[in-house]
Amino acid sequence: MNKDWKIETLAIQAGYEPENGAARVVPIVQSTTYRYDDVQSVADLFDLKREGFFYTRLANPTVDAFEKKIAAMEGGVAAVALSSGQTANAFALMNIARCGDHVLALSSLYGGTVSLFTNTLKKAGIEVSFVTPDMDEAAVAAQVRSNTKALFVEALANPALVVADFEKYAKVAHDNGIPLIVDNTFPTPVLCRPFEFGADIVTHSTTKYIDGHAVAVGGIVVEKGGFNWSCGKFPEFTEPDESYHGLVYTKDFAAAPFSVKLRVQLVRDYGVPMMPFNAFLASLGTETLPLRMERHSSNALELAEFLKNHPKVSWVNYPGLADNPENALVKKYFTGGMASGVLCFGVKGGRAAGEKVMNSLKLAAIVVHVADTRTGVLHPASMTHRQLSEAELEAAGVSPDLIRVTVGLENIEDIKADFDQALAMA
Repeated sequence: MNKDWKIETLAIQAGYEPENGAARVVPIVQSTTYRYDDVQSVADLFDLKREGFFYTRLANPTVDAFEKKIAAMEGGVAAVALSSGQTANAFALMNIARCGDHVLALSSLYGGTVSLFTNTLKKAGIEVSFVTPDMDEAAVAAQVRSNTKALFVEALANPALVVADFEKYAKVAHDNGIPLIVDNTFPTPVLCRPFEFGADIVTHSTTKYIDGHAVAVGGIVVEKGGFNWSCGKFPEFTEPDESYHGLVYTKDFAAAPFSVKLRVQLVRDYGVPMMPFNAFLASLGTETLPLRMERHSSNALELAEFLKNHPKVSWVNYPGLADNPENALVKKYFTGGMASGVLCFGVKGGRAAGEKVMNSLKLAAIVVHVADTRTGVLHPASMTHRQLSEAELEAAGVSPDLIRVTVGLENIEDIKADFDQALAMA
């Protein structure tokens, strides 16, 4: 692989280099097990003394190719593909925080992530507290504790569409010796590469734009490399792991200690790898990701402008709009000022009128999904975010009348016509 290749080339070429006469497209290795000729070969694999495959719960050739592709696209040193985006976010924190530790996160996160952080991780003894996007650097820094192990943000919040100010959060994190973890699901590495702005770990729900066709659930965690895990805050990286005969991750796997530890501890014990067929589908989707993100973004911008000028619409939130408060950060951090394919709006008449519009759509469907080729709508307050309290909904930027639109790849004139006829019913 040529490290100078552009993102469009990496999306197609990275991760898999077929040998002479081998399959041109990465094969689906649908096997749980792998054959070896001698005992020592397998023993060395179990002791992490050599690379290879011995059980698909830990590694698989198809999954490995997908991991390498996404790592290359993000500009990281390694990646671990998992069963879902929720698993990716959970493991990104559980790999560095344990019972009694604290994590700081941005309040505008996706509702499912908030529930994960405030319920499931809380039961495991990991406390997560939140800072709001409007807090300045000093205010965010004041929330860091002696036992804080990470700062977690979404590059583009779902559905609040807040753009994370990476440089601000990276400075707070690094001044306190902790990593900045960024969920880059909505922008994807095509529109944004958080490592270039100070992030240390990137996560994705590959179920969304990376797959892009709503056919394969998955997640991935990518490591930038170079973070100082030996600063004294992360003993599990610097002290011997007795389950592997005393190896030390920062010593024995200095290039990618975070990824190795995540795979050989958490994936080994929880058993939630990405399946080979899902990796194949996600890898296939990634090949067209650059083209799709351009179209998603242009369609979303045109629909946002249409809705903004519609007499039945009370407000529109899309970071790609020139007058949107997030637009300056889009221009700063996102490629070409493109802001992905998700927008939100409210209908005059409130929630009841909004439901009438949603029920009247014909091309756009009501779906509990986002970021695939088809245009869809969702009412977060009663669907994806329904487990959140009123205070949590407000912190996440979810108003009762908010309708989230995932703008697909259909002809934009057809999309606008569909919303126009539906709004006429309100």
